[in-house]
Amino acid sequence: MAGPLQGIRVIELVGQGPGPYGAMVLADLGADVIAVERPEVAARVNRDRLPTNPLMRGKRSIALDLKSPTDIATLLELTDRADAFIDPFRPGVCERLGIGPDVVCERNPRMIYGRMTGWGQDGPLAHTAGHDIDYISLSGALHLIGYEGQPPTPPINLLGDFAGGGLVLAMGVACAVVERFSSGRGQVIDTAMVDGAAMILGPFFSAFTNGFWGERGTNHLDGGAHFYNVYETADHKWVSVGAIEPQFYAELVHRLGVADDALLQPAEQNNRKVWAAAKQRMTDVFRSKSRTEWEAIFEGSDACFAPVLSPSEVATHPHTAARGTVVTINGVVQAQAAPRFSRTEAKAGVPCHSGQHSVAEVLSSWA
Repeated sequence: MAGPLQGIRVIELVGQGPGPYGAMVLADLGADVIAVERPEVAARVNRDRLPTNPLMRGKRSIALDLKSPTDIATLLELTDRADAFIDPFRPGVCERLGIGPDVVCERNPRMIYGRMTGWGQDGPLAHTAGHDIDYISLSGALHLIGYEGQPPTPPINLLGDFAGGGLVLAMGVACAVVERFSSGRGQVIDTAMVDGAAMILGPFFSAFTNGFWGERGTNHLDGGAHFYNVYETADHKWVSVGAIEPQFYAELVHRLGVADDALLQPAEQNNRKVWAAAKQRMTDVFRSKSRTEWEAIFEGSDACFAPVLSPSEVATHPHTAARGTVVTINGVVQAQAAPRFSRTEAKAGVPCHSGQHSVAEVLSSWA
C-alpha cells in the first residue's frame, strides 16, 4: 500500500526543525520528498554509519550550492517537475537567490510554494530572528502554561516548531493539493509559527476574555485542579489524572481508596476553595505506592489515569506496543506515522543521509 500523497513530488530546501518536520510528515504520507542540502553539510556526514535522523526519513537528499548559478539552474529544472516547494528561509532570501515564488510559480503554475517562517512574510517582525519560545510568547500560548505563582513554562519546542509550524505547513500543502484538482493552479502558502501557535490556542482566547479562564495555574486544565494533574509516586516516578467528568472523578477517588475523604467528595470537586488542600491530599496518597502498583489498581478503569512514561518506555507499554505507536528504524526509536488510513497507509520510512542521492538520479525518476 502507498500513502495518500503518493505521486506528489516535493522539493524541500533544508532548514531547521519545522521545515524538515513538515516535509517528513509529507513523506510519511507518501509524497516523494527531495531534501536539498548544502554541499558543506552533506560533506560532513559520516556515511559509515546508518542514517538515523527521523526528520530525514522517507526522503531522498541531494546537495546543491544555492550560491552557484549552475546549481540554481538545476534546482529550477527540478521545480518544473515538482508539485510543492518548501522555503524555510527568512522573507526575501529565496527571491535574492532567484528561486522565489515569482520565478518558480511562473515557470510552473501548478506549483504549491510553502513558506515556513516564525513571524510570517509580513509584519514589523518579519525580518527579525526568533525561535519557538518567541513565537509562542507573541501568540499568547506561553503565558498560559505553568503553575500558579511561577513563571511561564516553555513546553520545549512543541507548540511553535512542530505543532504550529511543521504540522500546519504539511496541512497547508495537502489542502493546496486538494484545491488544485478543481482549479488546476498552485499557490503560495505563508506558514508562520506565531499564527499556528495562536490557532492551536484558539478556544482559550475566548475563554480568557470572557472570564472562564483565569490566571496561569488556577484552572481546570493547567494544574490548578487536583483532578487534572500529575503526581509523584513512591518510587519517584509520575502518574497523571484527568478525571473532569463527575462519574470519572468518582471512579478516581474510589480507586484511590479515599471515597470517604471530606476534601474529595464529588460535591466538592469544582469548589476552587478546596483545590489546594485536595491536591495536597492526593499528593500524599499517590506517594504511598509505586507507579507499578497504581497502574495495577487503575487498570481497565474509567478514572482517566495514565503513567507518565519517559520516551524510552513508550515502546513497551501494552497499549502503545499493540498499536505500534513507536517503531525502531536503523536502531533508533521514533514515532510511527499518523494518522492511520484504512487503504492508503502512512508509514515512517527509512532515513537517508544528507546528500546521499545524485541529481541525475532524481531527474531521471522525475522525467
